[in-house]
Amino acid sequence: MNARTSHIFLVVSAFVAGLVLFAGVALFVSGNFSGSGPGASAIGGPFKLIDQDGKPITEAALKGHPSLVFFGYTHCPDICPTTLFELSEVLRALGPDADKTAGFFISVDPDRDTPEVMKDYLSSFDPHLRGVTGSNNAIEAVEKEYRVYAKKVPTGKDGDYSMDHTALVYLMDKQGRFVAPFKLDRKPEESAAELRKYM
Repeated sequence: MNARTSHIFLVVSAFVAGLVLFAGVALFVSGNFSGSGPGASAIGGPFKLIDQDGKPITEAALKGHPSLVFFGYTHCPDICPTTLFELSEVLRALGPDADKTAGFFISVDPDRDTPEVMKDYLSSFDPHLRGVTGSNNAIEAVEKEYRVYAKKVPTGKDGDYSMDHTALVYLMDKQGRFVAPFKLDRKPEESAAELRKYM
């Protein structure tokens, strides 16, 4: 194999590898990724946190009904309130069936998001959404279980900061197993119809 042929081979190989990687990411983000594959079990797992009422909450809260899990923080200026509003619209579209599901807003900013803060913040959204927080160590552990990225970003104002974080909504089945990212870029009624499939 001469140098020119080797170069062409390397370029083609890199292109094919890039396509495979892109396709995998696209499937995951689009929600067409199946939760039945070997990688699905790597998302989610045991945790010990506290809810907005200061009561202990574990992964057992995800069982018996489909759940929507979203990681964010109450000082978030845009993505979090928008996502929580969209989730509220989906729960509203479910009507009485909303009682057969659950929604969890897990803080990535436990230093500021106490149970009281979480409860007050979520009072503006659907009551089926439950705030969850905990110690820094406990939050870091659940972030790892769900492969969530979260990092403090100083804003330069009296020690204030924002949080960069993963903004996926995780759809979990009745057994508390990850199914796929839950899509909100459609009509609430369409999202509600998908959620009903897991009831």
